[in-house]
Amino acid sequence: MAFDGLFLSALVSEFKDTILGGKISKIVQSEKDELQLTIKKERQQYLLHLSVNPSIPLVYLTDKNKTAPLTAPSFCMALRKHIGNGVIQNITQASTTLSEEGLERVLLLHISHRDELGDIGTKYLSVEIMGKYSNIILLKEDFTILDAIKRISSVQSSVREVLPGRKYFIPDQFEKENLLYFPLENLQSYLESRAKSRNGESKAETLSELLFHSFSGLSPMSARELSLDAGLASDQELDKLSSSDWKKLSEAICRLRLRIQEGNFSPAILYENEKAFDFSAIPVRQYSGNPAFHLEVFPSPSELLTFYYGGKEKEDRVRQKSTDLKKQCTTLLERVSKKLSLQEKQLKDTEKKERFRIFGELLTTYGYSLKGGEKELICENYYNGTEEHIPLDESLSPIENAKKYFEKYDKAKRTELNLSTQVKESRSTLKHLQSILNSLSTAENAEDLEDIRREMGEYGYMKPLSKKKKKERKEDKSSPRIFRSSDGYLLYVGKNNYQNEEVSFRIAEGTDFWFHVKGSAGSHVIAKTEGKNLEELPDRLFEEAAELAAYFSSEKESAKVEVDYTERKNLKKVVGGAPGFVIYHQNYSILVSPKKVPEEL
Repeated sequence: MAFDGLFLSALVSEFKDTILGGKISKIVQSEKDELQLTIKKERQQYLLHLSVNPSIPLVYLTDKNKTAPLTAPSFCMALRKHIGNGVIQNITQASTTLSEEGLERVLLLHISHRDELGDIGTKYLSVEIMGKYSNIILLKEDFTILDAIKRISSVQSSVREVLPGRKYFIPDQFEKENLLYFPLENLQSYLESRAKSRNGESKAETLSELLFHSFSGLSPMSARELSLDAGLASDQELDKLSSSDWKKLSEAICRLRLRIQEGNFSPAILYENEKAFDFSAIPVRQYSGNPAFHLEVFPSPSELLTFYYGGKEKEDRVRQKSTDLKKQCTTLLERVSKKLSLQEKQLKDTEKKERFRIFGELLTTYGYSLKGGEKELICENYYNGTEEHIPLDESLSPIENAKKYFEKYDKAKRTELNLSTQVKESRSTLKHLQSILNSLSTAENAEDLEDIRREMGEYGYMKPLSKKKKKERKEDKSSPRIFRSSDGYLLYVGKNNYQNEEVSFRIAEGTDFWFHVKGSAGSHVIAKTEGKNLEELPDRLFEEAAELAAYFSSEKESAKVEVDYTERKNLKKVVGGAPGFVIYHQNYSILVSPKKVPEEL
């Protein structure tokens, strides 16, 4: 997606219209690479979201509050000290020189703030939206670094250190010009010299490719739009441009500058066959005439980013945090699976124990016929009338051989008893780990992961969490999903084993219906029946509840899934079992496709 300098210019224009002159009343660092500033202006409150997550670095205005951790990180404390209650005096987009505005993907908040002595000074908050190199850096008035959300040493980067006391600068590795202030009378000579210097690196570049590689702030798509606005083909060859073409290109750049100056942006998402594939802050015409493409225009760039990235950012956060848990759970699953396979093989070997007992009894009965030194006893098995060949130890007497077989029988019997218990425990552990792995795949937030982390610690799968009591806030509590069926009935879905326990034994009542995918790990789903009996409930309720149970299970990708359902009063907890594990002896079954049709509340 094209979060280029032009799109950041659109955001800067929006921020100037909304938060410029506002007071920073609250600073929250909800993640190690994410901030939220609460800004108050003229009795209005705005939430500025700043994220330098390497996967999805973003900056935009939002209406969703972030939860502050109980202990603020050191960078957050530094911000509260230096810019807390500060006033945003200016909002600019930096150039590499820092002395003029540009189109780099660097947002600068100019903040006035009183120091400990009451003197007013200026601080800068630099927000760099540069992929995996994104950062949030607090600067003094002379652009000396005070602190950064990501400190970078010389060991980590040979290009720039980001440490307190170092001088701040924006790396200029690609030596691009600032499109806003570039002297257009030099446009032709500059691009021709760039083309000449770059032709040795690869094949000759088209006009739009050269614009992209020569000026900061442009993405490949916006460079193509600039070419089209000049009335030139985006794949135009540079040496075929006439003097008139160069003039048109200069005029197109002037129009783009005026658009940025006036804040005349048109943020839109581009779709190909209903799938979003790019977005832009300026009008896009390069796909005009193709019926597979269309645009969705948004009132502001912040609303566009919220619409497109809101869910993706949340999913990415959960995915990153759950990676270690998934890795540990998968490792344990593999280990337990191997252990169970070995135990089952050993258990199967104990099936020979009855043969040892019979050999001992036959030796006791027919041993008198042996003279000693024989390798085997051939005799009739009086249990089934067949002829048996019993191997013997030549150095032992018949009675001693019989005793040896009885000892083998006793050992196999003890082994069978122990292994039966071990196999049962291993199967239970395997099932528990599979349920945890399924919970990790459906976790929605950090609170859900905390529940799973706690469960893994309590059952010895990893180091237990600290037993120190901490104040639990309402916003920290993980809650089940709640849906409303097409017929208005509430459906509760557990996201992990603790929540499965909650929906099944605390939320559900005796006549409510319980759903769970048959024979696999999955969420417990409760359909609230409002006291109605089976005959009074619509068939669609059972279908939708079963589809949810299939959707939130390890069988989600299957075409058809069998789901068991029964009244809640038929459920019983497994004695000594993990949370959420139940038994039932009366149930119905339904075959459905995994779907999430009902409205989520």
